[in-house]
Amino acid sequence: MVLMTMIGRIPDGLPLAATIQEDEQHGRNLIDYQNQAKLLFRKLNSQSPAQCSIESGPFLFHYLIDHDVCYLVLCEKTYSKRLAFSFLEDIAGEFNSQYGKRVNVVTRPYSFIEFDTYIQRAKKNYTDSRVRRNLNNLNNELQDVQRIMVQNIDDVLQRGTVLSELDNKAQNLSMLSQKYKKDAAYLNMKSFYMKVTAGCIIVAVFILYFWVF
Repeated sequence: MVLMTMIGRIPDGLPLAATIQEDEQHGRNLIDYQNQAKLLFRKLNSQSPAQCSIESGPFLFHYLIDHDVCYLVLCEKTYSKRLAFSFLEDIAGEFNSQYGKRVNVVTRPYSFIEFDTYIQRAKKNYTDSRVRRNLNNLNNELQDVQRIMVQNIDDVLQRGTVLSELDNKAQNLSMLSQKYKKDAAYLNMKSFYMKVTAGCIIVAVFILYFWVF
């Protein structure tokens, strides 16, 4: 079962649309997974795998990145991985068709929340048992889902933190390097002027000596 679907903008992690399965069994816990999804949007970037599955407790996040937009679903582990990615490709194609030209200009979270109508309709298709059987047969050659990387949520979020820390350290080192260059140039110039001054003093002493004697 698809429990949650979220769409976010990769460059800044802005959530664009979302829908959560109304389920008393999982209801409250899904808020925690929604927060994890928002963190994922902020951690993912242009260097991230275009398709990936991420383990989080008893569930799996599956995501697809297309045109700097991340399409993400939370599913039970028993749900077909092939169907999950087929569903993501379905909503990605429709979302890009409807909103692709506006994605980069919106500033409010969930600016395309009305896309929930299409998500719900698509989800129903991928939940119907007869449709699922047909899709499984049709999608055998669509993609080799076994090659899609599976990661752990803690590893992904921690890696994002580590990379952020490394980036900050790299920036600090760059700033220190620039400061060192400026300080070295200043000291070299100061040393040069001191040598010139000392030379002038010595010459003046010699001139004074010969002039007096």
